[in-house]
Amino acid sequence: MNTTLSAQQPAPPSNREGFRYVLITPCRDEAQYARRCIDSVLAQSVLPSLWIVVDDGSSDETPQILAEYAASRPWMKVIRREDRGKRAVGPGVVDAFYAGLAAADLSQFDYLCKFDLDLDLPKSYFEILMRRMQENPRIGTCSGKPYFEQGAHLVSEKCGDEMSVGMTKFYRTDCFQEIGGFVREVMWDGIDCHRCRMLGWIACSWDDPDLRFIHLRPMGSSQKSIFTGRMRHGFGQYFMGTDLLYMTASAVFRLAHPPYIVGGLAMWWGYVKSMMEKKPRYPDLEFRKFLNRYQWRCLLAGKTRATAELDSSAASRAKKKN
Repeated sequence: MNTTLSAQQPAPPSNREGFRYVLITPCRDEAQYARRCIDSVLAQSVLPSLWIVVDDGSSDETPQILAEYAASRPWMKVIRREDRGKRAVGPGVVDAFYAGLAAADLSQFDYLCKFDLDLDLPKSYFEILMRRMQENPRIGTCSGKPYFEQGAHLVSEKCGDEMSVGMTKFYRTDCFQEIGGFVREVMWDGIDCHRCRMLGWIACSWDDPDLRFIHLRPMGSSQKSIFTGRMRHGFGQYFMGTDLLYMTASAVFRLAHPPYIVGGLAMWWGYVKSMMEKKPRYPDLEFRKFLNRYQWRCLLAGKTRATAELDSSAASRAKKKN
């Protein structure tokens, strides 16, 4: 592994609030989006204390762009990994994330964020998230909402309020450590939120104007095509332990959202194909039981009510302990 990361971490940029957060960014061949993304981070009202970018074998101009920005910013560090020959989402992304995490001392930070290099953030994005987490110490992970550009319009990627989104996973450090971090498999960004709820934390996202960010590459299109991405999502739901009925309901919901019809069908077929091939599932049986109970309650009462019931129950348990 080739790295430009020094052994001694630099003094972080100061900020008026004393917030300390670290960004860890796995990336590969992001030259098309990198400058716009980096500039949006540099414009933040509260800068990260440390930003570790893991270049996972880029073959375009990404390394040169990263080196240019990092040269004048000692708190921005770049780790260069060898080219594995292809883009690898899911476990590949998590593996690159952990290469960055190994270079950070989490005890020095209140928050950490797995952050992609194809995003354009509003200026107060991280500050707003940290303020809300300070106001509610039970929020373990949170995010804003992703939109993609379609001509002159922004289109929502329709992510649920009960999840923090995978392209910018903002975590309270204590929560991240308690859930055991990320699973190295597709659907890592769903399993983590459900593990948060299972352990009494809150996982959420908000669609406020000041938290809406632009996803420069539409979700699920980073490897081959959107169809492949939706198929992969179906496999991920199967791996996580989602019930077939719930998966079918989710796929039907997706039929009416871009990419119309084909997106929902691809998700459903990805799940059913995995089921027929008897692919392995997430081995934590207690987690899968918890997930199925929650998803059935979502079908019966709706996600908003089911999530609120879990939150209320966890809050009551926490109050009794204290």
